[in-house]
Amino acid sequence: METNSTTSSALQDAYRSQYADSDRTWRNMGARMKAETIHRLCQSYHFPKMLDVGSGDGAVLQQLDQNRFSPAMYSLEISESGASRIRERGLSSLQNVQLFDGYKIPYGPKEFPLATCSHVIEHVEHPRLLLREIARVSEYQFFEVPIDFSFFVDKKTDHFLSYGHINIFTPSLFKFLLKSEGFEILAEHSVFYDTAAIRHSAPNTLAFWAIWLKTQILKSVPALRKIKPSAFAVLCRKKTDLAIF
Repeated sequence: METNSTTSSALQDAYRSQYADSDRTWRNMGARMKAETIHRLCQSYHFPKMLDVGSGDGAVLQQLDQNRFSPAMYSLEISESGASRIRERGLSSLQNVQLFDGYKIPYGPKEFPLATCSHVIEHVEHPRLLLREIARVSEYQFFEVPIDFSFFVDKKTDHFLSYGHINIFTPSLFKFLLKSEGFEILAEHSVFYDTAAIRHSAPNTLAFWAIWLKTQILKSVPALRKIKPSAFAVLCRKKTDLAIF
């Protein structure tokens, strides 16, 4: 698959030092929740080998390693600082860490029973290109994205860009993206931040209680659970090619 080399270089430059001074407490907290969701959706399967695409600083891989999720884990990361953090963790099941350009995956067709990609697609300039490449190298795919959508999300553009979020999803919009790329969704899960995560991210006590109450309401109403969770995850499998191109 060919990609624009200038775009790939710009992406690598943008994320080169992403994890040099990151909030490890928050990343580790988020990693625990992400790993729990991977276990939840994959519990009916056994994956002797897996590829994690966009591993960040390796916090999720560490959680999976501790829980012996897969005996052979491979990692791809766009950020040099992230790849260094992953190697420093000394994970027993981690076989290899490679830098990549954000699009081209250096492995053969269906080389992995499972590929995971957690909180990455919202950062990607050309998400369909990455989805196709992940599908090329794996039998099953796990994706999780944050649900940043609100009716006035355009008023928060600077806020989301500060996190590198350039794509905004609802659960239905993300499923549409996957289905329009020929993915069959096998399982899905709406993720809500727990009390500890809300407390850590809230700027003050008043904000904590407001976010906590909002989260409880969203969790308790079935229709709302499907619209505005904190994040949304799926286990899927590529079944058909996109017919319109």
